[in-house]
Amino acid sequence: MLIYVVLFFIFLLGPIFIVVSISFTETEFVAFPPQGFSWKWYQRFFEYEPFIDSFIVSVELAIATALLAVALGVPAALAVTRGRVPYANTIMTFLLSPLSMPLIVVGFALLFYLSALGLGVSFVSLLIAHTVISLPYVVRTVAGVYRGISPDYEESAAVLGANRMQIFWYVTLPMIKPGIFAGMLFAMLISIDNLPISFFFGSADTNTLPVVMLSYLEHQFDPSVAAASSIQLIVAIIGLFIVERIYGLDAMAPAS
Repeated sequence: MLIYVVLFFIFLLGPIFIVVSISFTETEFVAFPPQGFSWKWYQRFFEYEPFIDSFIVSVELAIATALLAVALGVPAALAVTRGRVPYANTIMTFLLSPLSMPLIVVGFALLFYLSALGLGVSFVSLLIAHTVISLPYVVRTVAGVYRGISPDYEESAAVLGANRMQIFWYVTLPMIKPGIFAGMLFAMLISIDNLPISFFFGSADTNTLPVVMLSYLEHQFDPSVAAASSIQLIVAIIGLFIVERIYGLDAMAPAS
């Protein structure tokens, strides 16, 4: 059994190790194993203006996507999980449906729909599209945590005279915060790493880092792209570290 676990982790982490190691090579081309050690490709990343501009767009978009997904996903998750909403299971399936659809199909459909609304290729369209594909992660994490919370807490607050807003703010919200935070993190990571959706709505002002990396590879094939990928990986690791430091893995489990 141990050998299977080891092989699984090698299969999972091997490509990441190769990309990170290539980002430190001295050669002008991508090759493994890397030759020598150099920081010049990271320097190239910070010197190449399209990389920096697109990275800033990606970070701004990821933050905006996470906030909008939470604003829409938390009320929806609470309503369909314990509220008396007709066809709750159908609504939940609809909210999670982007997970089962190819992103290129979602992007193509959203491009036509948002263009018909007059939004076209813009940051707003990009934000809406990223929110659509990130919303299921917020709904799933919040609903999962909320299902594990006993309704007795909210019922006790209601008996003591608290209104709906007070129950949500002082009772429900503190208990579902781990789910909200995890959902926001997933939404940000999905947004930062997304290529198919971003490709449809990319322009000179709204290109994200994955789109610029793809465009860069069409003309050059040097290890600076590996450096860009490693920086994306660092951002993801920092996000996971923040979650661990603030809540810890135990806090992500449903409340008893």
